[in-house]
Amino acid sequence: MPKNSSKKIFEGLISKTKVYLVLIAILLIIICILNIRYWAVALLTYILVLIYTYYSNQKRRAELSEHLQDLNFHMDKAAKNTMIHSPFPLIIIETDGNIIWKSTKFEKEFINTDMNNILSDLLKEIKLEIENNEENPEKSIHKEIEIGNKIYEIQGKYTKSKEEYMLTMYFFDETKNIELEKEYEESQICVGIIMIDNFEEINQRLDDEEKPILLAQIEKNLYDWASNFEGLIIKSERDTFVCILEKRYVSLLEERKFAILDSVKELELSNKIPVTLSISISEEGESNYEKYKSAQAGVDIALGRGGDQAVVRKDGKYTFFGGKSQEVEKRTKVKARIVAHALEELMLQAKNVIVMGHTNGDIDSMGASMGLYRLAKSLNVEAYVVNNNTGIGLQNFMESAKEEKEYTEAIINKSEAMSKVTPETLLIIADTHKKTYVEVPELLEETSKIVIVDHHRKSPDYIEDAILTFHEVYASSAAELVTEILEYAQTKVELTTLEAESLYAGIMMDTKNFTFKTGVRTFEAAAYLRKCGVDIIKVKKWFQSDLKTYNKISKIVETAEITNETIGISTYEENDKDANIICAKAADELLTISDITASFVIGKLGDKVCISRSIHWRH
Repeated sequence: MPKNSSKKIFEGLISKTKVYLVLIAILLIIICILNIRYWAVALLTYILVLIYTYYSNQKRRAELSEHLQDLNFHMDKAAKNTMIHSPFPLIIIETDGNIIWKSTKFEKEFINTDMNNILSDLLKEIKLEIENNEENPEKSIHKEIEIGNKIYEIQGKYTKSKEEYMLTMYFFDETKNIELEKEYEESQICVGIIMIDNFEEINQRLDDEEKPILLAQIEKNLYDWASNFEGLIIKSERDTFVCILEKRYVSLLEERKFAILDSVKELELSNKIPVTLSISISEEGESNYEKYKSAQAGVDIALGRGGDQAVVRKDGKYTFFGGKSQEVEKRTKVKARIVAHALEELMLQAKNVIVMGHTNGDIDSMGASMGLYRLAKSLNVEAYVVNNNTGIGLQNFMESAKEEKEYTEAIINKSEAMSKVTPETLLIIADTHKKTYVEVPELLEETSKIVIVDHHRKSPDYIEDAILTFHEVYASSAAELVTEILEYAQTKVELTTLEAESLYAGIMMDTKNFTFKTGVRTFEAAAYLRKCGVDIIKVKKWFQSDLKTYNKISKIVETAEITNETIGISTYEENDKDANIICAKAADELLTISDITASFVIGKLGDKVCISRSIHWRH
């Protein structure tokens, strides 16, 4: 680097030193005037200060020279001149804020910007990072910062200088590149699938002259909706449409909560039947085909949750919108018959059958498990029911089961189940489909032969590799589904009284004594079980609470608050392993109060929070 350039670099330091020396000289002169005896001491002191200043400046020059030499090692004259006249803003600065040198481009770029505050915050952040990563061999700096309405990428090097660090930083304007990257990302294609949930019902219940009118109105609504986000909708089947749109519009649809779900329900002819849609949009996949397959999986989840909702798949997660309609019974007996026959075949091919419900099991999961256990035993297949919970939800039932030797051996715990499971075991999951909510999640890893029987709305955390799934959200309970399987099984199944009562109890619990989510099929299943000798008085006793539990429920009801005149909300503060059962019973109890149409009870279940809710559906 030329000498003149080096000289300019140190001008700031030298000028500051001169000021200090002048101030010291003035102070010493004042002291001498006040007392002439101190002139010799003052002169000697000033000479020592001059000597110290000279050697400090020499050392400082050496450090800076060494730093600059390190930066420009093996650089020819043209390269050095390029650095000085860099087309990018360049600054050499210490972490205490002392500016050693800055390029002309730096001054011009940030002439109208308060760089002192920006650099101060930036230097504090960089210094902290350096000290936390002192072993960084490259001693490099990589930062991104927004200055004004521009975004800069900062690259550079640093070296140790006394107590501070000396930084050489280039500021690269990345604003246009980031905007281009954002535009490219937002212009990516997303694929959606739209399905009319109740297409068959529309065909069956509308007059011939009304069908084309209603279907035309549905299509017009969809095409008008797509025009709002410049999307393309193509009809692929009678009840299915494929939607193509850019990624930038997905957030807009989310903000508007997929208004199309509500608009199709307001069609003129829909007073005879509510028209609902299931929508799935996916932006995940390397190709459009992969996005289409991902959207198909989303539609399955939407339908598994009862339809009338939209599912968006992005960043590895599902987001749900809608789902306001009450599920209506629209199952066919054909499917139950097919599932029953397929399940029998799988049982006959298995070495043994293990049935398990969800964690903190209730009488619905246990009743369904008992029914499936009896089906396997009717086929002369070794079978077991996994249960690790004896809380208040199952306590009365378990006491009845212990009175019979068969169930003492058939109902096993986790360790026993792990010892009996093999790759040839048929594992049946009852009353749940979530990987993390089953009684013993480890069993899922021990066999690939998994069957699911469930009635809950489908969750993103579903078991994907099941070989047979009977998942009907329109059913009242898992016990109802299992009862249908037993009805249509080719093998004659003779339920014991306890098994029939457990199935009946499961239906009673999930329907709140046949008042919630019941359909024709629910009562048909109950009638079938009644023929098996169900003692209703005995079943009702299973639901009776002891005095301690009843007092807990009464306290929850007593402390409830009413909001919006019709919603009851309460909390259960105790850390109770049976909190979910107590909260559920309290929520049901709140619903017996006049004018309350919905109730919510919040409790603690270990380190988790459980929320139980009860709702009066109004037609």
